[in-house]
Amino acid sequence: MRLEGKVVVITGAGSGMGAAMARLFAAEGAKVVGGDVAAARLEAVAKEVADAGGEMTAMLADVTDKEQAEGLITAAIDGYGSLNVLVNNAGIMDQFQGVAKVTDQLWDKVMSVNLYAPMVLSRAAVQYMLEHGGGAILNIASAAGVGGGSAGASYTVSKHGVIGLTRNTAVTYASKGIRCNAIVVGAVATNIGESIDPSRIDQDAMGVYGRWHAMSPVMLQPENIAQLGLFLVSDQSSMINGALVNADGGWGSY
Repeated sequence: MRLEGKVVVITGAGSGMGAAMARLFAAEGAKVVGGDVAAARLEAVAKEVADAGGEMTAMLADVTDKEQAEGLITAAIDGYGSLNVLVNNAGIMDQFQGVAKVTDQLWDKVMSVNLYAPMVLSRAAVQYMLEHGGGAILNIASAAGVGGGSAGASYTVSKHGVIGLTRNTAVTYASKGIRCNAIVVGAVATNIGESIDPSRIDQDAMGVYGRWHAMSPVMLQPENIAQLGLFLVSDQSSMINGALVNADGGWGSY
């Protein structure tokens, strides 16, 4: 088991990639603290983990609230006596609005979930890891974090920020035994589309983005990302730090 004895915090653990990682990491021996805002979905994942013989603590948490986000880290330390891995997975889409049409409300909401929350969680995790022998952080980035034509302004900027956070964390704490990597995901079959309001989409901008969307060669499954994530947080990747690993079926090569 590649995560035997490890304690892992995963945000957005109630569905999609977060749920897939919670199930897989627990099967690999990890004790998982999973956070999400969707209570029913989160409890269903925790039950799946338990039924399979794994261990997962489900915590209802809005990661845009600093105390609730930090509470996930505290729960891992208090409940399981340690923290070895943090996965910043929770995220929402924007409304595919270019900068001419993006609203302050949308901008603030997307930045809060996609960038502020990973910073808060990483800060709390690193503070603990510095005093306890290191650890691994995995951020879920996006093709929108390395290009400009796949999403609206707010989502694109938020994911560029996640990549900056990844690289800075990796460099700053490498000598302290703390690794930080990011998966640059392409099209993945998750429920992130639920955060899109079709009536608010910037149709002019979407016409531009749609040309790039049409080139996506494959729709990945959450389990594909979970398998890669397992490698990146395990000791098998002990010399990988500050990496941006594409998981897009070749989409980013166009």
